Amino acid sequence: MAYRARVIASGSYLPQRILTNAELATQVETDDAWIRQRTGICQRHIAADDELTSDLGIAAARKALDAAGLSGQDIDLVVCATATPDETFPATATRVQAALGMTSGAAFDVQAVCSGFIYALAVADNFIRAGQARRVLVVAAEVFSRILDWSDRTTCVLFGDGAGAVILEAQALNGSAERNSAARGLLSTHLYSDGQHHDALYVDGGPGSTQTTGFLRMQGREVFKHAVTRMAEAIDVALDANDLTPGDVDWMVPHQANVRIIEAMAKKLNLPMDQVIVTVDRHANTSAASIPLALDAAVTDGRVKTNDLLLLEAMGGGFTWGSALIRW
Repeated sequence: MAYRARVIASGSYLPQRILTNAELATQVETDDAWIRQRTGICQRHIAADDELTSDLGIAAARKALDAAGLSGQDIDLVVCATATPDETFPATATRVQAALGMTSGAAFDVQAVCSGFIYALAVADNFIRAGQARRVLVVAAEVFSRILDWSDRTTCVLFGDGAGAVILEAQALNGSAERNSAARGLLSTHLYSDGQHHDALYVDGGPGSTQTTGFLRMQGREVFKHAVTRMAEAIDVALDANDLTPGDVDWMVPHQANVRIIEAMAKKLNLPMDQVIVTVDRHANTSAASIPLALDAAVTDGRVKTNDLLLLEAMGGGFTWGSALIRW
């Protein structure tokens, strides 16, 4: 029997505290106009001192389960994408698993920084295609505020905290339906990395090196240049793999790093910005959580409708990058 993964629900969570550009300007040498002009960001959410990455992920997961009418016992696998886990081990996914009352199946983390959700989606998709899971909860949760150098205005203005989640369910396919891009479900995922660019975006610490958490360091221009090139390549591969063209795309749901990068991707597809889901202005860059947060916002407000074709793309430290196509 052949299976395709279909997204049956989404959910999201943002911490209560909002940090505006104006407030940030009182803490570091910057101003609202400078941030907006270069990034499109107006504000970001910051986790409370007692909020863990798992708390954000659990909240998003519960909303997705509620939307699907399911409980934790209905889930076979939890895949959590995060670069800011609660602890070195165990996996943050196991905390999510326990909180949801899921006592069987498996749970583990995936780490690909801002590409994490695409990577986790690919893992979940392959488990379903292999017949090893019927329902998979994919969670992406980050508290990047904990790894920022708040004296570095080139990085601290860019990031925020949040979590998003989707539930994938196996759908049995018959014959050629498996290759039919008009059928609902996750059509394909495409993953890439190039470890030669480590120094362009990394955290200068870790248990195996400095025994500290460290802070995020970034060469902004280098990241921007590679992001535009690599994500464009991943988009082309996804469309070609499914015999589709840019004109077939109803919505682009990009990683929310910088509005300039998002606009460059839309231009590449000749897609008007009103067909691009943009939340970077309100959420800033929430790393792995940015795509599912944007996706859930568009599902909740009714923009994304049944049978719409969604193109997801991201790039993160490593470098890692990737794309996915979903028929909603």
